[in-house]
Formats: sequence, C-alpha cells, structure tokens
Amino acid sequence: MTTNPETGQVWLPANEAIATRRAVRGFLKDEIPGSVVRELLALASRAPSGSNIQPWKIHAVSGEPKRLLSAAILESLPDDAKKRTKADWEYYPVNWREPYISRRRKLGWSLYGLLDIGKGDVEKAEAFRRRNYEFFGAPVGLIFTLDEDLEIGSWLDLGIFLGCLAVAARGRGLDTCLQQSFADVHAVLHRELKIPETEKVICGMALGYADNTVPQNKLVTERVPVDEFTSFSGFPIDG
Repeated sequence: MTTNPETGQVWLPANEAIATRRAVRGFLKDEIPGSVVRELLALASRAPSGSNIQPWKIHAVSGEPKRLLSAAILESLPDDAKKRTKADWEYYPVNWREPYISRRRKLGWSLYGLLDIGKGDVEKAEAFRRRNYEFFGAPVGLIFTLDEDLEIGSWLDLGIFLGCLAVAARGRGLDTCLQQSFADVHAVLHRELKIPETEKVICGMALGYADNTVPQNKLVTERVPVDEFTSFSGFPIDG
C-alpha cells in the first residue's frame, strides 16, 4: 500500500487494485465527497484514447438528484418487462453461442443462487433487476455518454476509461458496478439529466463502499486461463 503523506490517504498498488476489483451489487450508505469523485475521474482521464480526443462524457449524481433520477426511471418502467424499451444499440451478441452463453448462464445462476432466486421466480428476479436503477444503493451514480456521431474507436476509448476508473476506485478502497441497463432507459436519462439528444447513453456505474453483509457481494467470478485466450509466439522457454 502507498500512503499520501499530505492527506494520509492509503492507495492499493495497481496489481492489487486490479486483482480485487469486482462487480458490487450492494453498497453502504456512506457518502462520497465530490472531491473524491473528481479525483478518480481525473485519474481515469489519463486513459489512452485515439489521437488523444478523450471522447467520454460523464453525468454524476448523488444525494437528492440521484434519488429523483432513480424514482423517475422506476416510475417509467411498465409492469410487463417484455414491453420495456431497449438501447438503440446492441451490447450483447444478437445470436448467443459458446463459450459465451455458458459463461453468462454460470454468472446468472451463481448470483441468483446467492440471492435464493429459483428458476422461474420472476417476481424476485424482477425486484433485484430494478435495484439496478437505484445504483444498488450506492451513494454515487455515474452515467456515461458519447457523441452519437463517433465511431467504434471512441467506444473502445470509453471502455478503457471505464476500466481505469473502476481500478482507480478500487485503489482508493471503493467499489463499483458497471451497468449496461441504464442504456435501456436512455429517454428518461436524456430528460432528467438534460443530456443533449446528440449524446448516446452507453452505460452507468455505481460507486461507493461495498456492503459485505449482503449475499450478492459474496459472488466470486472465475476467469479463463491465459492460454485459453492468448497465442504466444517467439518467446523464450521459461526455466
């Protein structure tokens, strides 16, 4: 760990921050000062971007504005989940196939198992999904947008920024959850946050201190071995 001699703030080393980053779906109510959010965003802004155009745009809410935003979103949701709006772009594969479908199912059933949500328990599953729009109780909510005329390179740049932000937050002892679900309620976000129509809603992020007493935060996700997704050529033989 590294301690700032001026502030006394303790930071995790980069490798530990990366290794301990996780998707947290239950947060303590402890408030996060705006100065800390600014600090993390400034740090994440060191992320690389093509030709240094830095395309990301962030809409940060806390306190009463966050509560009102969540209330507006939840009020907009129809009772029938099948009638809900969707993002005007695809995050997941249109046609699911292996190995991705098995990985997704494993995550879903592992999470639902911790929450005691059985197969076909639509009511409990829906109640938990709606917690997305309350940022899982986190004190800070972040909404990320891009100008709609930007190309795939800028989407990649935003992805790198998001990764840097999640790791920076973890380095400061905070936790996050990236939330694609906010793209599905883009109309409400445009209205409530006065986001220009020329900006496309990409995702949200919950930010705060993890509540480790809730069952969903006991989830430990797996990662496939490096050799499963990497081809090595030209390297010396180890040992």
